[in-house]
Amino acid sequence: MGLDLLDRTELDRLTTRRWFLRYCYAPEEIERAHRLTGRRRQEYLAGRFAAKEAVLKALGRGLFQGVAPRDILVGRAAGGAPHVELRGSAAQAAPGATVLISITHKGDAVAAVALTVPRDDNPRDDNPRDDIPCDDISRTHDKEERRAS
Repeated sequence: MGLDLLDRTELDRLTTRRWFLRYCYAPEEIERAHRLTGRRRQEYLAGRFAAKEAVLKALGRGLFQGVAPRDILVGRAAGGAPHVELRGSAAQAAPGATVLISITHKGDAVAAVALTVPRDDNPRDDNPRDDIPCDDISRTHDKEERRAS
């Protein structure tokens, strides 16, 4: 697990430097940032940077320890939630892992939490009740309790 917290203005000076953008952000992230302006651009870049730092920590790495932050793409899933794609050096640092991420903004604070979990390419059926709809779970649980008593 990794956690990062920063002020949204911490990167202002660095994001004006092209080398920093190319080192820290994937091409898709840079393209998206260029379509944003002002505070929204600042929040976007700060959120992505915090997410990358959290992912690096979850991988047991630091900013300059063998994984280029640009190899950690923080995109969006279909429903809008942040989604991590590991590429290049990041994928090599975490073979067989999936990274879950959460990013939050409040005022000038930006925080991100990342969690690495093993990717299970062969899911097992350890819990045969996974297919029970939520509203049926309480009825099933109640029946089991009555049988046990």
